[in-house]
Amino acid sequence: MRTIRRYLSRSVLLATGFVLLAFLALFTFFDIIAELRDVGRGGYRLGDAFLHVALSIPGHVYELFPIAVLIGTLYALAELAARSEYTVMRTSGMSAFAAVRSLLPAGLLMVLACALLGELVTPWAEAAAQSNRIAAMGGFTVGQELRSGVWLKAESRVINIGLVRTDSSIASVRMYDFAPDYRLRKISDALQGTYVGDNVWRLTEVTETRFDGAGAEVVKVPALDWKTVLTPELLRVLTIDPTKMSAYDLFRYTQYLKKNRQQGQRYQIALWHKVIYPFSSLVMIMLALPFAYLQTRAGNIGVKLFAGVLLGVVFHGVNTLASHLGVLQTWPPYLSALLPSALFLGGALAMLWWVERR
Repeated sequence: MRTIRRYLSRSVLLATGFVLLAFLALFTFFDIIAELRDVGRGGYRLGDAFLHVALSIPGHVYELFPIAVLIGTLYALAELAARSEYTVMRTSGMSAFAAVRSLLPAGLLMVLACALLGELVTPWAEAAAQSNRIAAMGGFTVGQELRSGVWLKAESRVINIGLVRTDSSIASVRMYDFAPDYRLRKISDALQGTYVGDNVWRLTEVTETRFDGAGAEVVKVPALDWKTVLTPELLRVLTIDPTKMSAYDLFRYTQYLKKNRQQGQRYQIALWHKVIYPFSSLVMIMLALPFAYLQTRAGNIGVKLFAGVLLGVVFHGVNTLASHLGVLQTWPPYLSALLPSALFLGGALAMLWWVERR
C-alpha cells in the first residue's frame, strides 16, 4: 500500500505542477500585454513592466492553486485509468475512500504549500509590485501601513492618505511640506478630496498649520487644489486586495476596525477565506477521484480535463459570489468563506459514495 501511495502522490504532484506552469505561462503572457500599454507613462519603462509581471506570479499561483490541483489530479488519474493501472489498484482491494487516504499526504503537502504562499510570499510580492509601479509612474516613494493608510513622498512633500474610497475619492489627507534644509514649513489637513481632472485634486475643509521663525499660525481654508501626477487610476494601484493580504495583517486590521467601530465585513470574510482556502486543495482531490472510475469508453481524457476546467471555473465563481453576497447580505464571515468548499466537499463525498456503491 505504501508503494501505491507514493506512486499516486508522485503522479498527482507532477501533473499539478505541470498544470500550474501551463496556467502561469498563459497568465504571464496576458499580463505582459496589459502592462505594455503603460510603458512610457511617466518613468514606467519596459524593465518596470517585466518586474511588475514577475512580482504578480505568486498571486496567480495562489489564486489558481486549487484549480490546478483539480485538473492535475484529474489528468493523473485519467492517465492511470487509460493504462488500466487504476483498474489493477481497484482489483487489488483499494476502495474509493482508501484512494482518498492514499492521496492525503500529497494533499496536506499542497495545503501547506498554498498556506505558506498566501501568508508569506503573495502579500510581499503584491505590495512590492504596486509600490514599484506607482513609484515608476508618478515619481513617488511609496510606503504602506494598514493602520495609517497610504504614505507617499514627492520631492519636499510627504503625503498621508488615510482612506481611499471605492468611488476614487480620498479622505483624512495630511501633507507635510519641508524647506530645502529639511525644516518643516507647513502641515495641511483635509477632511476629504475629490479628483476634478487634469491631475488636480480638490481638497475640502482644509486646516493649514504654518511654521516660521515667529511661531505657528493656523489657517482654515474651505477648499484647496492639489496638483499632482497622482490620478485615481494610480491611487487604486496602491490599495491591496484583501485576498492578497496575509492572515496576520487581516487580523490586525479587523481588530483595528472593530476597536474604532468601523465596518470590516469585507476584511473579516477575507480573513476566514485566507484560513479556509488552502484546504480546498484537499476538496479538489476528493472531487477528482470519482472521475477515475469512469471507463475509457465512457469518456476520454480530454472530456475529463474539460470537466475539470469547468468545475474549477465554477468553484472560482462560487467563491467570488459567496464573498460578495456575504458583504451585501451581512452573512457571518465564516459562512461566506466556508460555503463554497462545503458545497464542493458535499458533492465530492456524494460522488465517492455513489462510485463505491456501484
